[in-house]
Amino acid sequence: MKTTLLTILFLSAAQAQTGGTKSWDPKAAAAYLDGRMSWWAAWPSAARDHETFCVSCHTSLPYALARPALRGALAEQGPSADERTFLDNIAKRVSLWDEVLPFYSDAKNGPPKSAESRGTEAVLDALVLSRYESPLAKDALRNMWALQLRTGEKRGSFTWLNFHNQPWEADDSAFWGAALAGLAAGLAPEAYRNGAEIRENLAMLGDYLQREQQNQSTLNRAVALWASGKAPQLLKPEQREAIVAEILASQREDGGWSASSLVTKEWKRKDGTPMDAPSDGYGTGLMVTALEQSGARSARAAIAKGLAWLERNQDPSGAWLSTSLNKQRDPATDAGRLMTDAATAYAVLALGSR
Repeated sequence: MKTTLLTILFLSAAQAQTGGTKSWDPKAAAAYLDGRMSWWAAWPSAARDHETFCVSCHTSLPYALARPALRGALAEQGPSADERTFLDNIAKRVSLWDEVLPFYSDAKNGPPKSAESRGTEAVLDALVLSRYESPLAKDALRNMWALQLRTGEKRGSFTWLNFHNQPWEADDSAFWGAALAGLAAGLAPEAYRNGAEIRENLAMLGDYLQREQQNQSTLNRAVALWASGKAPQLLKPEQREAIVAEILASQREDGGWSASSLVTKEWKRKDGTPMDAPSDGYGTGLMVTALEQSGARSARAAIAKGLAWLERNQDPSGAWLSTSLNKQRDPATDAGRLMTDAATAYAVLALGSR
């Protein structure tokens, strides 16, 4: 009896130090992600021409980045059915690049979005296909570089959709898109990254990221840090160190991060409601992923605390929860789950990278 009591006390003390030892459930996470990808692919509002559907920064892109990270835990031999549907969709649009229409081209809510839409899609296509090491990745990257801006104050970046929504379609989201372009290049084979064919493009992209990074939100800077972990020339060493320090300073006492504290400081919800302050899956998943990919030794303790937070905070649905930065939404609706879609994917990516 005494031995049993001592064992219980020892385990309780260990859990108190680590914040608990609850394990996460990869199978439940996969079920949530696959279900949401299936919904997005079939949702009428996502449908586009040539029987394709658009790529979203909240659901399908994070899905593609994260879903392969579950392969080992689930003993899968290849992409799931929902992954194959998504990859076939992107492959079709890349193959028919000169024929398919932009995702957005009307002017109902302001100026025409065709140029912004084309640049955004080119980056997202290239990133997804590079992540999956697809033979079509080189074509998608070629489309991307062809749309890189070569003049003006945004030289080196790409036109990007702006619907005045944070964190992916706002005034500062061109930087986010440029960082994703850097990640797409960084995930490509080393011979491609170091080839003469894209040397000028990468140099212009690096110039843009280095020039603009200091005035960006922590959310945006974190993705640039992530990209520079794959392609170090995108940021200067001292810039990478500064971003790591900023992320570490933003970590909350419970080990997580709150997306509301990482967005641009002047941002307010459109409906006037206060943003949620506690740690959430999106802020934590993305920050841990960026720190992991940076390779920074100074971040090891923060990464461990962040991973512990993620392990403790998986929802029974299999997801990690996060809320809209733009308005208060019903979490039971599809629109109310969009930030949770991204949160779950980046949480999986962080946990699966260990």
